Amino acid sequence: MDIERINENTVKFYISYIDIEDRGFDREEIWYNRERSEELFWEMMDEVHQEEDFTIEGPLWIQVQALDKGLEVLVTRAQVSKDGQRFELPIPDDKLKDLPVDERIEELLDHHFQIKSEEDEDAQVSLDFTLKFNQFEDLISLSHRMSSFGLHDIKNQLISYENKYYLYVEFSEEEFTEEEIDNILSIILEYGDESRLTIHRLQEYGKIIIDEDVFSTIVTYF
Repeated sequence: MDIERINENTVKFYISYIDIEDRGFDREEIWYNRERSEELFWEMMDEVHQEEDFTIEGPLWIQVQALDKGLEVLVTRAQVSKDGQRFELPIPDDKLKDLPVDERIEELLDHHFQIKSEEDEDAQVSLDFTLKFNQFEDLISLSHRMSSFGLHDIKNQLISYENKYYLYVEFSEEEFTEEEIDNILSIILEYGDESRLTIHRLQEYGKIIIDEDVFSTIVTYF
């Protein structure tokens, strides 16, 4: 995959269809399978982050151009306006007109970055995260620390994939406030790192080690 840093907020990368297939994705499914297209996108963004230190913060604006032999993707971090009421793209309007869009892929990805409409604000929402641990000992230390909180309302699962351990956690906003979620995640991130691998890919290609109650289960045996 070829990566070009345009500026502080924008990065462009090209990936061939051969590279896409080498990563385990079918060319057709990235157009029509939402979950698989998201998996490919976040896998590419992981690589972009590692090579260009491009941190994902806030909403992203994505342009995708389908070429004969691959995809060209332009990703820009949107910036919040000074009044905090809208998002602004750090790209001149004349430049935007010159950027072609493939609406099929954009449609598959944009739901991750859209601002919630007012009619969705009262809907029940669950927030989920996937975290990577290089050593099982880190999970043991984390579990003993977390057990003191008595957290029984967190849906979680532990999966082994490519010699790493992945902890999937899901919070219900009915049970946890945003501050509580931030505090819990800050503790977990002292022991592991956030991963962009989706739970669907981990469940399909990895091995489920603990299906639920990860922290209490680890404490019981370790």
